[in-house]
Amino acid sequence: MTLDSSPSSDFADPALHASGLFIGGNWLAGTGIPVVNPSTADVLAEVADATVEDAICAVDAAEAAAADWRATPARTRAEILRRWFELMTEHADELSRLISLENGKALPDARGEVAYAAEFFRWYAEEAVRIPGEFRHAPSGANHILVDHDPIGISVLITPWNFPAAMATRKIGPALAAGCTVILKPASETPLTAYAMARLGTEAGVPPGVVNVLTTTRPGPVVNAMLADPRVRKLSFTGSTAVGRTLLAEAAKTVVSCSMELGGNAPFIVFDDADLNAALDGAMIAKMRNAGEACTAANRFYVQAGIHDAFVAGLTERMAALTVGAGIDPTTQVGPMITTKAVSNLDRLVSQAVDSGAKVTTGGKPLPGNGYFYPPTVLESVPFDAALAHEEIFGPVAPVYRFETEEQVIALANDTEYGLAAYIYSGDLARALRVSKRIESGMIAINRGLMSDPAAPFGGAKQSGLGREGGVTGILEFMEPKYVAVNY
Repeated sequence: MTLDSSPSSDFADPALHASGLFIGGNWLAGTGIPVVNPSTADVLAEVADATVEDAICAVDAAEAAAADWRATPARTRAEILRRWFELMTEHADELSRLISLENGKALPDARGEVAYAAEFFRWYAEEAVRIPGEFRHAPSGANHILVDHDPIGISVLITPWNFPAAMATRKIGPALAAGCTVILKPASETPLTAYAMARLGTEAGVPPGVVNVLTTTRPGPVVNAMLADPRVRKLSFTGSTAVGRTLLAEAAKTVVSCSMELGGNAPFIVFDDADLNAALDGAMIAKMRNAGEACTAANRFYVQAGIHDAFVAGLTERMAALTVGAGIDPTTQVGPMITTKAVSNLDRLVSQAVDSGAKVTTGGKPLPGNGYFYPPTVLESVPFDAALAHEEIFGPVAPVYRFETEEQVIALANDTEYGLAAYIYSGDLARALRVSKRIESGMIAINRGLMSDPAAPFGGAKQSGLGREGGVTGILEFMEPKYVAVNY
């Protein structure tokens, strides 16, 4: 298939990507799932609603393509991924607009996501030809040890709504580089980007059946049917810890390998010796990237007593100055939340904190209108036992807590079941490294508000997940080590 580049064909047009399920290289027509623009509450398009039978058809297609893709030279797989990266870059503006329409994301954030997402294809195009192996002598001298890495097999990839492009490429890239065929199930709130990516993949040369995409309003039965199929050997999931636990239990029935990127509750720690303006710059990035709807978003701001008041004042001024509006509006800095339910949850958390003694310094109430808007909000004097301190906020709400000592803030930061990301600001690098060693988190940023990088391993500790995505280790999540004992 060649993309229609005529002036009448707008790649950002939602209708273009509502052609149906993408299985075996074919578009299977269907409707049933309305895709809503959260900026206006208008329906953009309807996408197909997959059944259990459709899911098994997708497994059939992935199996039919598996042997040839596994045997495809690594260089050929790499060139396809590289071309996919180039096509994403060529269509970056249209993809950004499509993300803004279905997700509500402000255009600058959407552009950043597309650039980040494309990098996973470039990175894994390079890693595809560098899959490691081992050759060494057995200590006993009885034989030689040869270790190879085989593709793990058909992989089910489940992605969330908040980063519809990046969460897909972060899984598809290493899976295809490893030699696996995949079935992608994107969130039903933001499926259009996934279908747009499938079109670009076909144009890049991905063979039929190597990448399949389906959407459904029955994720439980559909995913369970795929996990119960003995041909499926991998599950890669990004989403809430609660859903992750359920999927792990289901995958255990057939001993399917699982990679899980789950919830977060990131502490943002600011010591008295930190550069205040640098800390505020980092806070705005860590909190307000994608309007706070990110698993790595700063969830709890712990600020040492000597700098606390100045930090609250500075953060309040910056948050109050942000422009809230429709994601597609080029002047917007903060777009809507994904659903009315998300707005209600933010309102609940803030109201509970205020009832417990917290003070709102800006924002604090849902905004009127047809879209799902909540303003940038800062709270101070937040009790340490407030729900805000223990639940993932997933929105533009920044609760600030005062702390006194290094020992106290380490205990506060670790007082959570999550351990995905953490941020530390200090003018003393030795202190920052010392504290980072004791923070129970898979990723830590020191004196910067952004940590995600396709070349780095992304993942968490405790109940924030299993395994890693990205980096040199990400491809190994889609491979099985094979040991061969050799005499010669």
